[in-house]
Amino acid sequence: MENVRTNINWIDDLLPDGLQIKTSTIITGPGGSGKPLIGETFVSAWLQKGGSVAFMSLQYPSTDFISESIKKVTGLDLSLYNDHLLFFQLDTNIENIVDEGNKNIRANLVKPEVWESALEIAKSRLPKTGPGILLFTSAFNLLLFSPTYGKEILSKIKQIILEDKSLTYIFSVSTTAKKEEIETLENIADNLLISRSEKPPLKLFLKVERAKDVQFDNKEIQIPIKPETLQHLKKVAEHSRNKVIPEILKI
Repeated sequence: MENVRTNINWIDDLLPDGLQIKTSTIITGPGGSGKPLIGETFVSAWLQKGGSVAFMSLQYPSTDFISESIKKVTGLDLSLYNDHLLFFQLDTNIENIVDEGNKNIRANLVKPEVWESALEIAKSRLPKTGPGILLFTSAFNLLLFSPTYGKEILSKIKQIILEDKSLTYIFSVSTTAKKEEIETLENIADNLLISRSEKPPLKLFLKVERAKDVQFDNKEIQIPIKPETLQHLKKVAEHSRNKVIPEILKI
């Protein structure tokens, strides 16, 4: 199986061989510990290798925030890879999926059946070149707040992780809430990366707990991060608390 390295020193120190394609990765840790930033390093490497990426945007207020974040973390300009990108934006006010064109799709990702539709769209529209298709979902734990669909969506994602080996999956999940549910995902994923934070001043740390069929170093490292990136993270966290969670709690 092919592996994808990030060519970013602080990640490659821990994963010199990179991550194996067509595996599942859970990036876990408390809120504010930089989990999406870690995933974005793999997104950048994936695109540069010729692969395609489908973003499941659960916490970001807009696709512009994703582009800005990746630019700040890796220096990559997503606009250079438009033909290899799809953005699924969480919208709890629609029943299923609305294609807005220009690579932007609104989807009620709280519902398990919508994930099936979204995955089929990604597989049919994105080029399967290079390492293939990567699905990157940030803040998956937000969906577990749904009183109607929380348990069902957890079961659906567990099924996807265990059974679908046609894509590569990276999920970032917070353990600040729904810790027991998140542990069930940690236990079945092929690769498990754990982040944490300390403050003041804010410092972020990363450790590789498990990685399938590749060499890895399980020492903990500090993630180098710029102040402007931390400010960007704060805005995303505020959006999750003030808008996304209240909307998901309604369904």
